Amino acid sequence: MLILGIETSCDETAAALVERGRRVRSSIVASQIDDHRPYGGVVPEIAGRKHLENLVPVTQAALADAGVQPSEVRAVAVTSSPGLMGALLVGTSFGKALALGWGVPLIEVNHLHAHALAILLAKSRPRFPYLALVVSGGHTTLFRVDSPLSLGVLGQTRDDAAGEVLDKVAKFLGLGYPGGPAIDRLAAGANVHAVRFPRGLQRAATFDFSFSGLKTAVVNHALGTRRVEGRLNDQPVPALSDRQLRDLVASFQEAVVDTLVGTTLRAAAAEGLATVVVSGGVAANSRLREKMSLQGAAAGLRVLFPEPGLCTDNAAMIAAAAWHLARRGRFAGLDLRPAAKMKPGVC
Repeated sequence: MLILGIETSCDETAAALVERGRRVRSSIVASQIDDHRPYGGVVPEIAGRKHLENLVPVTQAALADAGVQPSEVRAVAVTSSPGLMGALLVGTSFGKALALGWGVPLIEVNHLHAHALAILLAKSRPRFPYLALVVSGGHTTLFRVDSPLSLGVLGQTRDDAAGEVLDKVAKFLGLGYPGGPAIDRLAAGANVHAVRFPRGLQRAATFDFSFSGLKTAVVNHALGTRRVEGRLNDQPVPALSDRQLRDLVASFQEAVVDTLVGTTLRAAAAEGLATVVVSGGVAANSRLREKMSLQGAAAGLRVLFPEPGLCTDNAAMIAAAAWHLARRGRFAGLDLRPAAKMKPGVC
């Protein structure tokens, strides 16, 4: 079964063709980083308008790259939640129009569940059950994955997502957007022990995450005794030497990574799971990959990461997840409504 996937949950416009949930025939992603960089973050209105501009050419490119005619597509899959409401409306409307015009079924897919299943497209696939950490700019969530259609939330962030706090701190320090890659590069070789920042909820009874206190600690350390006047975004960039800046971001990144690794390994032990999968945009962070792999191995766990192109937002994971839904006859109607928050019961 050949499925066309459409992904527009945030600031990437993506289309992909995946056969039988495993073989990626094409995967095209149009990034909007340059459009949002001047603002230091994603502007929802701009994201929606760029999706309107990009969806047709991106889908045409995916069909051409796969050498596929529309008549060969057996279903259209769309991200229905969670994400930016305007962006989701554009993608779901486009997907519904294609399904209606081509006379094929429509499948709605949960963006986070697709991230948790993206590893099934990799060469090294896990056995069920496994623990999935989905960590990105908008989400930090732990799933227990018992099967492609049986996923349960074990924990999630109570405030900022990991990627969100990386972007916010990078913006405060004048490092540009996106902040995660900039911090990752700057932290290489610097002193991760220069500043002892807090690791939120590490002794909590739950497997939730919290990063807003860490963000405040970084700001207070950088500003020293100077009082914050007005909004954080209005503050001037702190005057730090190159060494001070590199050690600061390395210590901050280490705190983010320690929080993610510590909570994930606690959850794996509590659930009796032998495999940990890390996906989402922040899964490309070099320090997270290194530390999760080392500490996971020390705990006797198998740690897997999808390839970088499957970590960031993409439509291949949407089409792959949709195949499992199609096998169970779980199709959506043309009255499908997207939701900014995660819909229950939608894979």
